[in-house]
Amino acid sequence: MSGARMSALAILRGQIERIETAEVVHPRDRIVLGHGAADAALKGGLARAAIHEVFCEGRQGAAATGFVMGLAGRVSARRPLLWVRQDFSELETGALSMSGLSELGLDPRCVVMVRAADVESALRTSADALACDALGAVVLELWGETRQFDLVASRKLTLAAQGSGVTGLLLRMAAQPLPSTAETRWMLRAAHSPPDSMWSAWGAPVFDAELLRNRHGPCGRWIMEWNCDECQFSEPSTYPQPVAAAPAHRQDPAVPWQRRAG
Repeated sequence: MSGARMSALAILRGQIERIETAEVVHPRDRIVLGHGAADAALKGGLARAAIHEVFCEGRQGAAATGFVMGLAGRVSARRPLLWVRQDFSELETGALSMSGLSELGLDPRCVVMVRAADVESALRTSADALACDALGAVVLELWGETRQFDLVASRKLTLAAQGSGVTGLLLRMAAQPLPSTAETRWMLRAAHSPPDSMWSAWGAPVFDAELLRNRHGPCGRWIMEWNCDECQFSEPSTYPQPVAAAPAHRQDPAVPWQRRAG
């Protein structure tokens, strides 16, 4: 092996070692999600300048996409967001709806969509985008098991994110988690969303989010509700319907009924 190749390998090993032995990220480099328990497990929120993986079964693709949109909205903070989609992913799940982004409280004018012909193109595009510090976040969406996305590819994305400060979100549908350099790894499922009122057909988006890997804290599983007005996650509402308090000056109507029944 030539001296130049040995030197390049030594530099790469040093970079990988710094990634794997990194100290806890300072709180200012984290973005609060809004869900108390999840933020506590994440030591203050989702780490910036890192890679985060979101996995789901194929039939849970819509829920995982909504969750990633929420994360991207929190991280990008109105800066441009680049969403890289493999062509096959669009064939399986359909095109993303810009009106849907608006309903979630996100600005579709800040979203740039890129369609990649194959996995290799998607990985190259994402690595180049993560190196651009003008972006707020980069989402890479891949469908199914892909041999091209291995530990080496994951390290390249992580190094690019650390160098620029841009956060990467990997949306993996119908795929099994493999070793990677991701800061966190999530498994997403849809959760029951009760009606917001008797006149609406559905309420706020609610996610069953399981944190499978957390480099700097514990894992956990929570029900997380997305608040479309405040653009943040929260604990789900216990009583989605407004409840009126009983007037204090009136007698409890159950009391005379119980006396008559006796």
